[in-house]
Parts: sequence; structure tokens; C-alpha cells
Amino acid sequence: MSDSAALKAALDRLYLAYDRSGALQDPIERVRAYPDPADREVAGFVAAGLAFGRVASILASIDAVLGVMGPSPAAFVRAFRPARHGTALVPFVHRWTRGEDVIALVRVLQHMLRTSGTIEQFFLDGDDPASEDIAPGLERFCARARAVPLRPSPRGATTPRGLDGFFAQPSGGSACKRLNLYLRWMVRRDAVDLGVWTRVSPARLVIPLDVHVVRVGQCLGLTRHRSPGWRMAASITAALRALDPADPVRYDFALCHLGMLGYCGFKTPQGDSRCPLRGVCRPHARRRPASHRPSARR
Repeated sequence: MSDSAALKAALDRLYLAYDRSGALQDPIERVRAYPDPADREVAGFVAAGLAFGRVASILASIDAVLGVMGPSPAAFVRAFRPARHGTALVPFVHRWTRGEDVIALVRVLQHMLRTSGTIEQFFLDGDDPASEDIAPGLERFCARARAVPLRPSPRGATTPRGLDGFFAQPSGGSACKRLNLYLRWMVRRDAVDLGVWTRVSPARLVIPLDVHVVRVGQCLGLTRHRSPGWRMAASITAALRALDPADPVRYDFALCHLGMLGYCGFKTPQGDSRCPLRGVCRPHARRRPASHRPSARR
């Protein structure tokens, strides 16, 4: 069996082992609680946008915002008025994200729903389905979102500084981890991902680059890049696309949780005995860890 065939077989086994809803703590479960696709689309953006930091903190912050939004996040966004509905969000804090950042995000999402009907259509309005991956569409999506006119915040800033974190762009070198995570949830459909969107091909998705995917990707020799960013995310995705051209990002959930559970011996080779990918990784890759920890906030 060739090296690539052995790697694909190992990743396919890993995918099947982790492809089950609710088996592990993950922000997507908060989104799955809403049966209406419109609510999942809005709740998913909020949940993915807050998916940085420790899992327990992430889940608590998602619950706090969705609790304010009530039973229908989509209806909340459509009817949102800062003076009437924003008060409950003002005290919110998730690491460097503040309540005014979430309020600004809700206003941008409101603009998307009012002008395009859905977040998907707003994305499609700037997308090029002929492009190899979603980078051009994501670039325009974020540029248009950042350009949404907002009234001055209580502190006098027209656009709260933290809003840009929700709309990081590939052109700036960002891995766009949170946006790629959102797109994975919306576009793919299986026991984990929701498949709310129907007009973006899974083949064009880019892997959400977090610390676990970086480490496992380096162990597997999926990238030569040492610094986390869009180029690394694209290179890992390209390597996975060679194994599964139609759905390269399907391995993301499994790779991420493999790292979260500590089953990868990236820095502790003794952990290899528990790693389901042992035998296909490249041990020399572990001896030269990335010089910078990847930022989950982008």
C-alpha cells in the first residue's frame, strides 16, 4: 500500500470513529439545538465567532449570547434594536470580545438578512463558484460585512474594534479559523455538520486551523509551513483534497478532537501508543514544533 493510500485509510477510520453527533463537547451542539435552518444559520455564526479559548469558557459564552437571543436567534436579529435589545448584551465578555462587539455583529447580521434574506445568499452574492476554494468569496464576504454602516457606539467608535475579529480576511494572512469553522458547519452534512447551506460545494472548503489541526497536520506531513496562517490552512487542505477531492474538510472534526483528547504524541512521544494514526505520522515533524502558537481567534 502506498503512503498516501495508507494515510487515507487511517484518516477514514478516524473519521468513522469520531463522526457521531453529541459524542464530544463541541460548540456545534449548541447550534444543533435549533430545529429551524434560519436559526441554525444565525446561531452558528455566533457560536463559531466565539469558538476560541477553553471549551468550557466557549460553551458558557455561547450560552450567554444565545440565551439573550431567545428561542429564535434569526427572529431576534431581524427585530434587533440596540436601544431596546442591546442592554442585555452590554455586560458580555469573552476574553477580548465585549458586549459592544456582539451588538455590532448582530447589526451586521441584521443587514445581511435584510438585504439578502439569508447569510448564505449574502456570501453567494460575492462568491465565485469557479474558484478552487472559498478564499475569494470569503475575502469579499468579510469586506462587505466590514463595510456595513453602523451608528457610533457609546464609546464614539463607528465600528467597535472587536468586530473585525469576526470577519478576518485571507488577504491579511489570517487562517480565518472561526469563519472556516462556520462554513464547515453550514456546508457539510453528516452526523456532525449541519448542511444548512446547499449552494456551496464542500470541495471548496478550507480547514479551520486551530492548534490541534496544526500539530496533527505537521505530524502527518500535510504541510511544510511553520507559521500558522492562511497559507498553512490552504496547504493542509490541499493535502487532504488529494485524498478526498469532493470533501477534504470532512476529517477536521476528528483531527481536532484527536488533539483535544491528547492522543497525538506531538510533544510527548509516549502518547503515540494511544494515537490511532500511529504508523502513518512522521516522527521527525514533532521534533520541530511550530515556533508560534496558532491563534484561535482568527
